[in-house]
Amino acid sequence: MKNKAILVLADGRHFEGESFGADISSDNPIVGEVVFNTSMFGYQEIITDPSYAGQIMCFTTAQIGNVGCNEEDVESKKVHAMGVIVKNYSDFYSNFRAKESLSSYLKKNNIPGIAKIDTRALVQHLRDNGSQMGAIACGENIDLEKLLAKAKLAGSMEGKNYVRAVSCTEPYTWSQLPWDSTSNAYPELLKTELLKRPHLVALDFGIKFNILRLLTQIGFRVTVLPAYSSAKEIRDHNPDAVFLSNGPGDPATLLEIVAVTKELISELPIFGICLGHQILCQALGGKTYKLKFGHRGGNHPVLDCITKKVEITSQNHGFAVKQDSLGKNVLISHVNLNDNTVEGLADANLKVFSVQYHPEASPGPHDSNYLFQNFYNLVVENA
Repeated sequence: MKNKAILVLADGRHFEGESFGADISSDNPIVGEVVFNTSMFGYQEIITDPSYAGQIMCFTTAQIGNVGCNEEDVESKKVHAMGVIVKNYSDFYSNFRAKESLSSYLKKNNIPGIAKIDTRALVQHLRDNGSQMGAIACGENIDLEKLLAKAKLAGSMEGKNYVRAVSCTEPYTWSQLPWDSTSNAYPELLKTELLKRPHLVALDFGIKFNILRLLTQIGFRVTVLPAYSSAKEIRDHNPDAVFLSNGPGDPATLLEIVAVTKELISELPIFGICLGHQILCQALGGKTYKLKFGHRGGNHPVLDCITKKVEITSQNHGFAVKQDSLGKNVLISHVNLNDNTVEGLADANLKVFSVQYHPEASPGPHDSNYLFQNFYNLVVENA
């Protein structure tokens, strides 16, 4: 018999269900910001995305777990979501690459899951009242008041910095290419092949593996540096360009990183994705703000203001760029067609640009791949 599990939101609303994954007692509950994702696939990629650090993920698709988990479909070395919420969990899985169930995978990472939740009611509540902190515990005799107190004490995602926790601590070189179905593996480039390429320094704020693979595939030699590397440390690697990665938390807490970016924007081509977009915005004089419930899913329409084409994009962010905070030299290149938020920007006088969405996640499936090619072309032209 599965253990009882309870989710309590900071505003007092609670949901009862069944536990899977790790059993977390009410004496030491999991606490994080409860958010939802509308993607119908890719749950393993989602929960291993470092951008979800500090968050409890509710999936809106009706069933999760039916394709199991494997060693390849990960975006980092561990699960970063603090908990998983689903309507129906399937412990039976069927996929030629699967090695274990989602429950087993979560248990190994000490992450709790809660099933049999009315996820439609939860998502509607978050939509109407905003994303908020919540606490999850499993077992009998769960004290709701203690869970509520824990959720309230956690405050808000505003003001929280998770970048230090998810960033690498030492520089490393990336050599892996995207998945090759013929060899059933991720091909690796030799060091001699990499040395012939333009050198890109990628700042790791919680970077996803697939971003690194696509940057390598397009033609870069990629060196990954810790998030809080100084401008001098970046220059010491003699890069031809800089990439600002995705990552978790409130971008307004990253003033040291913003200052370094501001120092480099007149020297090198820069491309930013998601949190990198928000950092570049601030380096160009803009500001960010917290969205009510964020954008998370694989079906968000974005207008390219230059080509007038619409891209179907994958998104994962709870903060956005304030449009009226951008200076006259900053061009808004992309706009979200659901709520008109800023999805891309570029500086009219500098060789820098960014997007809020995730072109590497391949919804569409290739609508946004041109961004990597555009960046490579920009770097080669200015070498």
